[in-house]
Amino acid sequence: MSEDELDDLLDELDSQGDLETSQQLLTLRTESRRYDKPVTIIEGFDLPDSEVESIASDLKSSVGAGGTVEDGRIEIQGDHRDRLPELLRDRGFDVRA
Repeated sequence: MSEDELDDLLDELDSQGDLETSQQLLTLRTESRRYDKPVTIIEGFDLPDSEVESIASDLKSSVGAGGTVEDGRIEIQGDHRDRLPELLRDRGFDVRA
């Protein structure tokens, strides 16, 4: 197999991954936690935990906040409902806020 054929195959596989991402409907909501501190919760991922962890890390860096991944959902400290939908859509997800 030539290098060009391999690149074409990898591009095709990646495009299928993007399709799977776009078929996932994520929901965004906030909850008040201890001392009435808001936490933004993103649910609906159908991805391996390692990918959810990676997405969480990128999102936390983008908004400058801490957070965690629990039970396949991302929890980010603070109310980021205004910024997170755009960041998730840029990654190919369908988001319902």
